[in-house]
Parts: sequence; structure tokens; C-alpha cells
Amino acid sequence: MSLRFEELAWQETPLGEVSLRRRHDPALDVDIYEVKLGDEFLMSSLFPVAEIELAHLGLAAVDGNALNVVVGGLGLGYTAEAVLTHERVAAMTVVDALDAVIDWHQRELLPVSTPIVTDARTRLVHDDFFALMRRPPASDSIFDAILVDIDHSPRHLLNENSAGFYTVEGIRQAAAHLAPGGAFALWSDDPPDEAYSAVLGEVFGTVEAHVVSFANPLTGGTSANTVYVASTVLG
Repeated sequence: MSLRFEELAWQETPLGEVSLRRRHDPALDVDIYEVKLGDEFLMSSLFPVAEIELAHLGLAAVDGNALNVVVGGLGLGYTAEAVLTHERVAAMTVVDALDAVIDWHQRELLPVSTPIVTDARTRLVHDDFFALMRRPPASDSIFDAILVDIDHSPRHLLNENSAGFYTVEGIRQAAAHLAPGGAFALWSDDPPDEAYSAVLGEVFGTVEAHVVSFANPLTGGTSANTVYVASTVLG
């Protein structure tokens, strides 16, 4: 039987104290993995549906095989693990600014860590994803799909340093890292934001805001996240 509560890892980072904990919910009879940054809850394994759909929806917008995918934000690993379920994917780079998070997965502390770190297609990179997108694209940073799950939403940021990423110029810089026919997808905790869709529309010819609904066992009702998918870079 699992302990009712256990802190699996803790580390000081440039963004503050980050911790991984596991607690057993007797009402649901499940182990729940949670990440906190300081006093703020970042993510929970109780609600992985939209993170998984980020991978599926993003890749559905890309044709072809031998796809090269980058995931911005490793977190609990659900997006990365879902990417690897697609046989069309030949390589996946996952970029996270917190080396502690990468370490958790390398130590296989989380439910989906093992399939991520043991898959030869995976490369885990400790870097600032937003800085990577600002850099001129190199031959090793051209991707068929860019999947992003870092901030709570384009309006609710973990760090103000990422604000520029959600502007037209920021999206143009990201789009420069896409191969022809590639797609950009982003997870958001907020409802669809017409203003952000308009920003994406300045750079991409096709923009969709998918509402991903899922059962919320804490409330007994339904919750929802948004996954933006954009493709066809405008000239």
C-alpha cells in the first residue's frame, strides 16, 4: 500500500523551490503525483487528458513519416509519452528549463518516465525553451511539430520572461523552426482566447482552438482545457 503522502524530490531552482510529491487519495483509491513551484501547484497526474491531447492534436495536423518533434516542457511527462505512441515520430526532443524535472524522469520516479527515457527516439535537453525559439534556427532545431505546455496560458505566465513568446513576433520566431508543412500546438488552462487565436492567425493560415473536456473527480463535474493548433506558415 502506498504512503498517504510522500515527497519524492525537492530542489532549489532559479524559478524557486520545485518539489515532486505523491499522495494516495483514499476516496479515489489512486496515487496522485503533483508538482509545486514554491507554494503554487503546477500540475497533477489526476488531469492528464489535455496534455495527452496536445500531442495527438498537434501531430494530427502534420502529414508524413519520420517526424521530428520538439516538446516545450517535460512536466509529468504525459505529452512526451503520448508523442512516442505515434509510430510516425522518428525523433523527439523535450526541452525543460528545470534540470530537477529531467532528473525525476531519468530516475524513473513518475508513472510514464520509463517509456520516455528508455525510448531511443527521446532526447531530454536542459535549456530555456523560449530562448531556443528566439535563436535563429539551426539544422538541428528544425521540427515537424512544436508542442508547448509550460505556462498556465498565454495570459497567465510562470515567469514574465516568456511574455514575448505569445506575441506575433514571438510566434514568427517559433514558426521559423518549423519544417514545411509543420504545425505548432499549445496547451492552455484557460478557455479559448480570441485575441491569442488572432496572434496565431497573423503567422499561420489555419488556427483551431480545441476545447478538451474531461471528468473532474474532485468536483464530480467536468473541467476543460484548450489546445491551440496552428499550421500553414504564411509567407
